[in-house]
Amino acid sequence: MKTLQNSKASPLPSDVTAKGTRKLGLLAMAAASGIAVANIYYNQPMLGIIEAEFPGQSAATLIPTATQLGYALGLFLLLPLGDILHRKPLIVGQFVVLAVALALAAIAPTAWMLVMASLVVGASATVAQQIVPFAASLATPEKRGATIGTVMAGVLSGILFSRTLSGFVAEHGGWREMFWIGVPLALVAAVLMFVTLPHHRTTSSMPYGKALRSLAHLWTRLPTLRTATFVQAALFASFTAFWTILALYLQGPRFNLGADVAGLFGIVGAVGVFAAPLAGRVADKHGPSFVVWCGAILTLVAWVVFGLWGAIAGLIVGVIVLDFGIQSALVSNQHLIYALDQQARSRLNTIFMTGMFLGGSFGSAVATVAWSQGEWTGVSILGGMLALIALLVLVLGNRRSGAAFSEQEGR
Repeated sequence: MKTLQNSKASPLPSDVTAKGTRKLGLLAMAAASGIAVANIYYNQPMLGIIEAEFPGQSAATLIPTATQLGYALGLFLLLPLGDILHRKPLIVGQFVVLAVALALAAIAPTAWMLVMASLVVGASATVAQQIVPFAASLATPEKRGATIGTVMAGVLSGILFSRTLSGFVAEHGGWREMFWIGVPLALVAAVLMFVTLPHHRTTSSMPYGKALRSLAHLWTRLPTLRTATFVQAALFASFTAFWTILALYLQGPRFNLGADVAGLFGIVGAVGVFAAPLAGRVADKHGPSFVVWCGAILTLVAWVVFGLWGAIAGLIVGVIVLDFGIQSALVSNQHLIYALDQQARSRLNTIFMTGMFLGGSFGSAVATVAWSQGEWTGVSILGGMLALIALLVLVLGNRRSGAAFSEQEGR
């Protein structure tokens, strides 16, 4: 991949600049990102089985929330390191820590220990978001959307197939076995990144403390960043609400289906993998703002389908629409924020992804409340309201940013 003009990334070796090898490196980044992010979703189809092993321990219901919260904390505390440290050893090291955290989850003797291990798994899995801005930095501006889309297709594949894998393994082997499987996968990703990632110079020499403090300045200075973050937080909250409750819904008297079936919905949602590179290309050609609007509208449509079509077919159609909407908006919002300041892409991603996963943590938490109070109808109303909030933020963001928003979009 070519480096950005005037960026501080070092030129790639001549063998890496060859077209085939360049594509291979991009695919390696996508695969490693998918392996990393998969770890924060393993627990969702397994939640019923985990709760059965820890009867009377209410902490088990906190496992998805703890994982999402750990991811948000890792994004805030670890992602700024991508601007001030060499990314290659940072990425490899995080994969090793992730492997250790997964082993701790596999041997957890109590629900509270599993909650704490899940927090660490979530934090270390943020290595996926070290890779995404790295890939964006290596792409030329006119190809940035397509590059982000390719890597995000890997992320989406990890999100969706993780549920299929964990649901099957938990149903037929046990939830601990799933965490043990994650250990060698993380180590393989570490080796893959060590072999394929190019070396680069850091984009900033500022101390870590100053890098953290600069986040507030970036937040207040860039209205496009604020709008993108709030929109994606609301959309991702609706996304995690669905996947947090799906296994419980399918195990209920309406369907009487197991965790393996809940996991199979990951394969259905994998159709959305095609949305990420497609959205990236459309954003490159027509601008990302339109794609963000479409993504938010599709998310709302998905929840209307979930609420009104109470059958497996409705869930299948809804999950395809939901994944298309969420991923299209995500790729396009990242396209927007990475154009704001090329010297601060990791910190911009810190703010954006921290907000997004705080939204995801919120979605998991309130979804359990909605489920206990109104079952699937309550969850459907919640998901639809979150999509409406995203649309409202877009309206308000466009009004407040005006010409400035359009100017940043066109860069």
